[in-house]
Amino acid sequence: MRIEVWLGAILLLCRLFCSTIGAFVGINIGTDVTNLPSATDIIGILKTNRINHVRLFDSDAHILSALSNTGIEVMVGVTNEEVLGIGESPSAAAAWINKNVAAYLPGTNITAIAVGSEVLTSIPNAAPVLVPAMNNLMFDALVDATYNSISALNFSKIPIVVTETGWPWFGGAKEPYATIENAETFNNNLIRRVSNDSGPPSQPDIPINTYIYELFNEDKRRGPVSERNWGVLFPNSTSVYSISLSNSGSLNANSSTVFCIVKPGANEDSLRSGIDWACGPGQANCRAIQQGQPCYLPDTWQNHASYAYNDYYQKMHSSGGTCDFDGTATTTSIDPSYGSCRFSGSSNSSTGRLVPPPAFGPVGQSSRSSRNYIYFHQIGLLSAVVLALILV
Repeated sequence: MRIEVWLGAILLLCRLFCSTIGAFVGINIGTDVTNLPSATDIIGILKTNRINHVRLFDSDAHILSALSNTGIEVMVGVTNEEVLGIGESPSAAAAWINKNVAAYLPGTNITAIAVGSEVLTSIPNAAPVLVPAMNNLMFDALVDATYNSISALNFSKIPIVVTETGWPWFGGAKEPYATIENAETFNNNLIRRVSNDSGPPSQPDIPINTYIYELFNEDKRRGPVSERNWGVLFPNSTSVYSISLSNSGSLNANSSTVFCIVKPGANEDSLRSGIDWACGPGQANCRAIQQGQPCYLPDTWQNHASYAYNDYYQKMHSSGGTCDFDGTATTTSIDPSYGSCRFSGSSNSSTGRLVPPPAFGPVGQSSRSSRNYIYFHQIGLLSAVVLALILV
């Protein structure tokens, strides 16, 4: 009953204040990243790629402060741990607003609050039929299903915002559909769909504002391998694959050179053997990974092996050399160079810190008038309806 009352109140506000705007594509920013760029660097990445709408899973103080005076529209999140307390206590809700929203206004352009994330449980047995099902439904039917649910409560013309949708670019042995090709296809098709400024068949005049999940690969997340490989960027700001954000150009992977790096989860004993062979009989130049040299840090078998494997591969692939190393290596078009550490074959001058992928593989401005939405959340096998209020 409590949920119905809250839903009814929010839908009433929607009726009073909602107005339709052109659709936008934003992006989620998760922070479960080992080498997360600084808040200032994150804002620089957003500006470089002209991303004007972001969603935070919490109310990170550093990021919210860095967003001040950028004009970027921000959706902050009530964490799942906070939902119960806020739902039961108006005073707790007011305190949360004062601390996490009001304190940053008007400098930071906070326009929405999302309540919870991935609140509903997943459906693990759906994996084998996911791709066929999406081919049959795709995006519009999922949104239409939510509109139909709202209609059953005798409400209409309530804009739905997709707060999370995307595709993992790498997965475990039992996640065959988590590939770079599928992720690139899904997200680029999604952007094209959203950018036509129309809604699903049941509500063609209401555009579907959408946030892609997510900016960075969150390598600290638990769960299956794919859970750590949804990002469109690595922490050093190089792109995982080419993706064109609406009206903002492209994030492009380096497609002119192929690099050889370590596969995720490779056995360390095998990596030791691989380094010994590459730096010995393979004649790779391994000086850069010696102590005190540019590529020594991070001092891990994965990092050193990636450098050695790639140096060998760049020298020998034209004459039959392969990127295999007893099954511990794989190729990528993403330049793994970082800082002053330059991998052979690199022409990239970007800076940053290399994080060998823990699992390799996986927007224009709108006005600030008051709007209230039901937020529809769909991540692969996960789907949930999340409530959110758009602030004045």
